[in-house]
Formats: sequence, structure tokens, C-alpha cells
Amino acid sequence: MSTVLPLPEPVLRRREHAPCAQRHDANRLARRLRHQVGRAIADFGMIEDGDRVMVCLSGGKDSYTMLDILLQLQKKAPVSFSITAVNLDQKQPGFPAHVLPDYLRSIGVDHHIIEQDTYSVVSRVVPEGKTMCSLCSRLRRGALYTYAAGHGYTKIALGHHRDDMVATFFLNLFFHARLSGMPPKLLSDDGRHVVIRPLAYVREDDIVAYADIKAFPIIPCNLCGSQENLQRKQVQKMMREWERESPGRIETIAGALGDIRPSQLADPKLFDFLSLGRAGRAASLDAPAWLADDARMDAADDGA
Repeated sequence: MSTVLPLPEPVLRRREHAPCAQRHDANRLARRLRHQVGRAIADFGMIEDGDRVMVCLSGGKDSYTMLDILLQLQKKAPVSFSITAVNLDQKQPGFPAHVLPDYLRSIGVDHHIIEQDTYSVVSRVVPEGKTMCSLCSRLRRGALYTYAAGHGYTKIALGHHRDDMVATFFLNLFFHARLSGMPPKLLSDDGRHVVIRPLAYVREDDIVAYADIKAFPIIPCNLCGSQENLQRKQVQKMMREWERESPGRIETIAGALGDIRPSQLADPKLFDFLSLGRAGRAASLDAPAWLADDARMDAADDGA
């Protein structure tokens, strides 16, 4: 017969205190997320009194966290606003259509599921092996915008976080040769919708930890999740390596996106370089005037 030895007293104390310590860490993380989301809302004027906020819920960790934190802030917010969670069921094969409605009913949140078969469109139009994300995103955005316009929502909340915004900046820099990114707040091209990103200041690692604590019923994206060679994945890999080698680098880059110095860049549309240091009232000469001789020589060479 085996004998069970009693655990040392320090171990017993650690076991007794472990749940309390975990609750403390969870509460501290929730406070940090509320602070960051609240600050983003205030900094960019994301939510105003009387707003009807349509929270786009994909079933991923980011949108679950966004909805959860917005619901917490709503209870103590200095303004009154409503929240409706909206999901687009894109009819992906095997999509568990019951998960989101069941979860949203369980927490008592007003919600709506849009059913639109964008999966068949994307699968038919995009050649096998090619990236589906761009077309899928456009179709999804169109469906959500249409629903928001038809039902009078004043703000559309998306779950992009700080790391998404940094990654988008590098995607545009590396692959599209422009300095642009994913703003915390924007007006749609047609001027009909205000899109907000309440997680603009939130790290992805914190979202991962929070989603794990809350045990959200995560739904994976099977439509594009298997496409490993996407440009965004390359950028994300680079960012992870940077953060591993120099912790805090992504935080620094994210801060730089909010501290733009047009006079230190090279876009004459944003800063008047022509007038800078100009002597007297002499008119500035454009490029053709400076290159007139070269233009004549090029014309001569073409005629030779």
C-alpha cells in the first residue's frame, strides 16, 4: 500500500494562491485593454453620444476581444451608444454557423447574421493557389457596408489591432512604394461610413492572452488560413524576428505612425519645399526648365 506524503507548506500556499494570482493577472490585463481602447476612442473621436455602433464579429480572437471590451466600456462611458454585433456568414464549407449566435445569445448581445455566399465567388474567380484575401476582403466589406447603410449604423467597428496597423504600413512600403497604413478611424470612399478600430493601441500578444482567459469560441478562417506565402505573413514573420531580437521595436514603430514629420520626408504635396529658403521673389523653375537641354538631346537622338 503506497503512502501519500503531505505536500510541503510553501507548495500548499502556492497552490492555494494560484487561482487568486491568475484572477489578478486577468483583471490587470482587462484593465490595460480597457485603458488602451478607451484612450484610442478618445484620441480619435471614435464614438459619440447617440452612436449606433456595428461591431463586425468574425469569430476570431481580435473581434471577440473588441466586442468584450466595448461592452465593458459601454457600462461606464461618458456618452450613450448602442452596440450590435454583426457577422457575415460567407458559406464556407464546414463553417459552424451555430457558434456565434449561440455565444451572442448567451451574453445577451443584440446581433445579426448576414448570409452571403462570397466563398463560391472567391473560389470561382481566384485561380487555385493564388491569394484569396484581397477579393474576399472587398466582398466582405461591401456586404457589411451595405447592411450598415440599410440599418442606420453610424459607426462600423473593426477588430484590427496595433500589430495589424504596423504590418499594413510595411506592406504598403515594401510592395506598393507608399507611406500609408491602416488608420484608427476613416471615412469610406463613398463618404457614407465611418470605420473605427478601437484596438488601435492594443498588442496582439495581449489579445491572445485575453482570448485564452475568456475562452472565446474561436472559429478559424478555412478560406485563406492555409495560404502560407502571403505577403502579410512575410511581414509578420519579419516583425516577430525584430521583436525577438529587440523587444519593444514594434511599440516604437507604432508610436512613429502617430508622429509624422512631413518636412523630414520627401512629398511636396504635404510640405512646401519650393518656398523653403527661396531668395527674394524669384519664380521657381519646374523640371522641364531644368532639363530642357537633355530633352533636346533626347529628341535629336531619337531622330538619328
